[in-house]
Amino acid sequence: MKRKFAAVLLTCFGLMTTTPAINPEAADAGARFRALADHYFSDVVFHFGPTGATQLGFHQYDTKLEDYSRAGVEAEIAALRGYEGKFDAFPSDGLDESTQGDLAIIRDNIRGNLLELETIRGWEKNPDTYSGGITNSAFVLMERDFAPVDERLRSLIAREKQMPAVLTAARQNLKNPPRIYTEIALEQLPDIIGFFQHDVPDAFKGAKVPAAIAEFHKTNAAVIAALESYQGWLKNDLLPKSNGEFRIGAETFGKKLLYDEMVDTPLDRLLQIGYDDLHKNQAEFNRLAKDVDPGKTPKEVLAELAGLHPPPDQLLQTFHNTFNSLIAFIQAKKIITIPSTVEPTLEETPPFMRATTQASMDTPGPYERHSSTAYFNVTLPEKDWPAAKVADYMAAFNVGTVISTSVHEAYPGHYVQFLWVNHTPMSAVRKLTGSSTNIEGWAHYCEQMMLDEGYNRPGVGAKDERESRLIRLGQLQDALLRDARFVVGIRMHTQDLTLEQAQDFFVNEGYQSRAIAEVETKRGTSDPTYLYYTLGKLEIMKLRSDLQRKEGASFSLEKFHDDFMRQGGAPIRIVRKALLGDDSPTL
Repeated sequence: MKRKFAAVLLTCFGLMTTTPAINPEAADAGARFRALADHYFSDVVFHFGPTGATQLGFHQYDTKLEDYSRAGVEAEIAALRGYEGKFDAFPSDGLDESTQGDLAIIRDNIRGNLLELETIRGWEKNPDTYSGGITNSAFVLMERDFAPVDERLRSLIAREKQMPAVLTAARQNLKNPPRIYTEIALEQLPDIIGFFQHDVPDAFKGAKVPAAIAEFHKTNAAVIAALESYQGWLKNDLLPKSNGEFRIGAETFGKKLLYDEMVDTPLDRLLQIGYDDLHKNQAEFNRLAKDVDPGKTPKEVLAELAGLHPPPDQLLQTFHNTFNSLIAFIQAKKIITIPSTVEPTLEETPPFMRATTQASMDTPGPYERHSSTAYFNVTLPEKDWPAAKVADYMAAFNVGTVISTSVHEAYPGHYVQFLWVNHTPMSAVRKLTGSSTNIEGWAHYCEQMMLDEGYNRPGVGAKDERESRLIRLGQLQDALLRDARFVVGIRMHTQDLTLEQAQDFFVNEGYQSRAIAEVETKRGTSDPTYLYYTLGKLEIMKLRSDLQRKEGASFSLEKFHDDFMRQGGAPIRIVRKALLGDDSPTL
């Protein structure tokens, strides 16, 4: 199963770091917490999530594959329940503040995983859980050269031998899935099959051991055959019977926010917050559009902006061209410390991720010692798309959104946060877990912050005043996209917003193209709380404002950002207490 929580065997690898103990009792409590965490990680997290272990850099799990069977699910639930009781009974009194936060993070994470397995039940509803899951298990072995190619090939063979059984488990587990889930799985399967037919063999073409190569051809052919059979079963058997409900409902939605993000704001209040930010950004977009061209309506200026994109075959290079100016600006303005001069590598998004994402940052795990490459993935339009669809899709990569996407994914967004995790002493819980309001909230916050600090000024990130305004319009368009996710996620899952109405909302209220609206609506059906972008951004902005008010003239933006990074991916509630020293509201 796909895990939200990745962890590691801490004590035996000497990875846990803590604040120096102030008394023996505190030291003893911290040691007991770490010992319990060690057992939890070994007994539950990696035992049931070996693909995640590979991603993190612990390669003793490379030959293992998740147990997708009903018995495997039930075993994981039982293990989580056992450790839920142990962590709930653990007294927090003797722990320092940071470790108290770690304890709270683990408790909520266990509850979040139980909510997923017992209530949301993606393993019973989402066919892509299986086909996408095994593809990722292969991808993490071929993505990075963490070991010689023959050694990684042997691990792949071991995993491939177990993959047909995963698709058999899918047939047994899937019960009346939502039609949209089956459609998404079918949409991705041709690329997944092509991935095993072409990309996987190409990745291991340097292998030298004849016996292993021969065995790989057999196991890989068996996986392809199983996937083709699965595709036929989904289309002919499951799709006609896919009449289930994707909505998780208000109660589950609230619990998911609480466990994943430590957010307990009532949903009606959250929805109003989303609408307020949407309307504020719409008003600013409309005002700025008038400055760009007083003779056009805001939607006409948006249409003009949509056409200002690079050709698809130059998109990766266009993103790379932003790196030098972003880094120089960050250093000159003292925005944040960048812990490394190594840049991420641009590449096309892997096939099994293309249906629901336009761009992403794929970084090596914090304990990967043999391959340090981070990949900036960009989804290009398909080669068989008609020209009109390509143009509609490429509107998401206009002159402004290219900048905001580079900021979000790389500098100073996800990639810089990854560098901090890898270069800063912090507990393993902070290194290996992360709330989306922190991680995605930080990256989305950076989009606005960088322009507020002047990156889009003429001669800096823009050629002239007109391009400066267009870059800000692109940032606002991305902000409106996240605002639309905020509103659509709540309304689709807790009210009666239809898929068609959700797409219309992205177009009319979020100022997105129809092609992007379709992708975003699909994503929202299985990622209900994707409001965490705007939610986290607003939490960070309030934290910064409150800290600035407290510190007055001594406030430093660079210090604030560096101190934020030192908290790892902790929920903003925990970061706020660490930086402000109180439990004041996050919103």
